[in-house]
Amino acid sequence: MKINISGKHMELGAAFQTHVEARLEEGISKYIDRINLLEVVATKEGHRVRVDIHANTGTNSHVALNSSAEAGDVYSAFDAASEKVEKQLRRYKRKLTNHHRDYQEPDAATLPSVAAKHYVLDTHRDKDELEADTAPAIIAEKPTNVQTLTVSEAVMRMDLGNLPALMFYNAAHGRINFIYRRDDGNVAWVDPEAMTSKAA
Repeated sequence: MKINISGKHMELGAAFQTHVEARLEEGISKYIDRINLLEVVATKEGHRVRVDIHANTGTNSHVALNSSAEAGDVYSAFDAASEKVEKQLRRYKRKLTNHHRDYQEPDAATLPSVAAKHYVLDTHRDKDELEADTAPAIIAEKPTNVQTLTVSEAVMRMDLGNLPALMFYNAAHGRINFIYRRDDGNVAWVDPEAMTSKAA
């Protein structure tokens, strides 16, 4: 498992890097052994420090872990962010280790998985600028895939990735579905009905 540690607006000493490596090696490897790369970024923001942790479990699983925390010092912020990752992995350890055994891969011919693009739109411009344009400015884009998942797998991936929402093809019927985290903490699931042609 490769671990990249970096600091923004702050210097990180060797003692902190040793602390990070030891905690992540022990705390994550006991739950999952498919981590390809772990990135830890510490950012100084005024009198506080934010630590972001991102982990990729590999191109085949398409599962990413994301966590962040703030504190008065870098050690406390990192420990809090690391605890969030470990809590997520404890919750989903069984699904992560057994989902191939419990889940039958759908027929690729009937349940599509398509390449797509993920765009980040600039919504911070003032109202006049937004009204003058026919479309908001794109400030970032990257390739992504819309995967075929069960609903429980989709919820798992949304939680592990700390995502606000996730679009996927439902493995039960092949239609595009959408889930998102509600303000009350529950997950909302949108499952459009299959379109039927009207009789002529």
